[in-house]
Amino acid sequence: MRFLPLPLLALIAAAYAQNSGDVTDYAPTTGLPCPNVTTDPLIRVFTPQTQALHPEELAYINNRTTSVLPNAWADWLGDGSAIGYNLSAFAGKFPKISISVSGGGYRAAQYGAGVVSAIDARNESAKAAGTGGLLQVASYFAGLSGGSWLTGSLYLNNWPNISDLVYGNGNDLTGWKLDLDLAAPNGINILDDDNQAFYGAIIESVVAKGKKGIDTSITDPWARMISYHFLNGTTRQNFYQNNTPHGAGQYWSHIPLTPMYQQFLAPFPILVADSRRVGDNSTNTTALNSTVFEITPLEFGSWDPSLSAMTNLTYIGTHLTNGVPDNSTACVNGFDQAGYMMGTSASLFNAFVDTAENALDNFDNFDSQGLLYVLGRQLQDVDTRADDVANWPNPFQNISASTFQDTNQDYLQLIDGGLNLENVPLGPMFVKARGMDFIVAVDSSFDTTDTWPNATALVTTAQRLSTILQSSHQQFPPIPSNQDQFVSTGANARPTFFGCDPTQNPPEWPLVLYLPNAPPFDGSQPSTNTPTLKLDYTLKLTEIFLDQVHNNTIAGFVPNTNNADPNWGKCLQCGAIDRARYKTTPVTNRSDFCTTCLKQYCFDPQNPPSVSELPNRVLTFHDPDPQGVAKVESFFKRQEGPILGGSIAGAVVLVALIAFFLWRRNRKMKARYRAVAAMHHDDGENLQMQQAGMHSRGITDATMVGQGHGLGASESTAYVPEAQELPKEV
Repeated sequence: MRFLPLPLLALIAAAYAQNSGDVTDYAPTTGLPCPNVTTDPLIRVFTPQTQALHPEELAYINNRTTSVLPNAWADWLGDGSAIGYNLSAFAGKFPKISISVSGGGYRAAQYGAGVVSAIDARNESAKAAGTGGLLQVASYFAGLSGGSWLTGSLYLNNWPNISDLVYGNGNDLTGWKLDLDLAAPNGINILDDDNQAFYGAIIESVVAKGKKGIDTSITDPWARMISYHFLNGTTRQNFYQNNTPHGAGQYWSHIPLTPMYQQFLAPFPILVADSRRVGDNSTNTTALNSTVFEITPLEFGSWDPSLSAMTNLTYIGTHLTNGVPDNSTACVNGFDQAGYMMGTSASLFNAFVDTAENALDNFDNFDSQGLLYVLGRQLQDVDTRADDVANWPNPFQNISASTFQDTNQDYLQLIDGGLNLENVPLGPMFVKARGMDFIVAVDSSFDTTDTWPNATALVTTAQRLSTILQSSHQQFPPIPSNQDQFVSTGANARPTFFGCDPTQNPPEWPLVLYLPNAPPFDGSQPSTNTPTLKLDYTLKLTEIFLDQVHNNTIAGFVPNTNNADPNWGKCLQCGAIDRARYKTTPVTNRSDFCTTCLKQYCFDPQNPPSVSELPNRVLTFHDPDPQGVAKVESFFKRQEGPILGGSIAGAVVLVALIAFFLWRRNRKMKARYRAVAAMHHDDGENLQMQQAGMHSRGITDATMVGQGHGLGASESTAYVPEAQELPKEV
């Protein structure tokens, strides 16, 4: 494990703050000497029965468990007497805890941030409420899509408190700047000088990557846009300049070099991405048996029984066959650019590209124009493969040949981690090798018409665990059997524990705490149920958003009232410590205080609660910043001429792009994404479809549509749900 002395840590921290380099640092380094895979393999393959953690992950968890967590538990629970226990009786037997933050764009990043602030002992109000401290005792932290943006921002900025991370600290942290639109930061006129400078820097980054021979897609500019907000080094002053890298040279595999990681101060981070089988043009959700991947600072791969393999993240981007590089100098470093890892987890474009209209459905018009404009310029200079996914060179070619869906492919097509409806990244936390005891599910999905979650993510994960992942993962505790039951019990609108009363020891499932985005407990108007594709927030909206989430999280609920629960913080402590009882001999009885608490917060399948216990909850979104409209009106009055000219120019660009996409689609008889010979650098590769229906370069074709997501013969008889219509949330 790469643990460094404190003076060197200070130098590393200074290097992070300097952000030297330029936007072309986004390009990986290719043609590197490869390690001797005989003595230092790049792939590790296992089975559900022999699965094991990466040695450095295990070392990190063990070091954090012994050197950090005992003090963190004592700081949070004191001696345990306030909840009826003697904490010393649990020494060395503390539960293993994880936190999973859902997808949902800026909404999810902010919702996750609000929850983190409410469970962080560094936050005074959270500490006073008794909820602050849960973050400090966690061993794992996972993010997906918008939740991955929060995850990356926390870890690549050295694990600061939420206030400094979101708003800046006047020093090394410049804040998220969510008021600058993600895809069109200077407004509707995409040909405005500042927007053009922004797009130019992004194109320069992506072209630099493409010229290294690695195929790009719309995910690449998306990743660069994400980096401007969530990685460090971008200020309001340099936002439109290309003389700073804007996070281009920051890598997921470098997280272990950060001071907080070296001192075991943070949980171990994980990102999640789904995959679309190469040759499948689906624009709806993927089937449950489509491979789900995880990205840690150490490795990339899947615990799914169909693959059961991991590869070294430092060398991700290297094409491997049977775990062997193409030649001794064919290795790649730097493909794991942090923004691209976050962008891969949030690559939702296959769900929103409208091939009939050649547009991005559900995006604001200027966001759609900005993204398509960048893609159009990108296509003039570099190769793409499948334009609507994240293209990853396949390190698992010929691995698990009878079961892995893409074993024959040169590239993987990775997509948003919520596109199989598991919009909360819970899968990695149920992996048997990780032995999780207590899992916190932070859910800000857009499932209902009012943009609230209805626990689709939990229902889907429970289904996947009980079918596809039975041999490799723990099972989900009892929950309502469907989304309607979740809503009718009110469990989708308040904190709820699932699995409080296992029937065996060791318990057959971990205890799960569900923290859904919900209307304010006090009946006030909500401002946290914003659209997924809202790509800008005023400072006031962000402040009110975070305050509402923070206040809901520290409040708990009192049935049939609009009051905060003064005991919720201690009830949360009861749930977090509960599995420690089963690790003592004999099993420690649950305390009277915790018994009373958990009766209020635990889901009892035999006696389910009712949504009627949550009176006066307001469901309809309220915009707390109406002056935002006035600002827009004022902007339009001031910029009427430039906007008119820019809109006309933008329309010309859009028409050209539409013509381009129509030509591109028709050229290959309804194929959705094909190489454009006139724009791409022909590498001489044969672009003929193979007999099996797979393109030699992984480019999709209409002939594959409708062939499903089946794996190998060994799983052909397993229950495989059909792909579903795309929900409002991805």
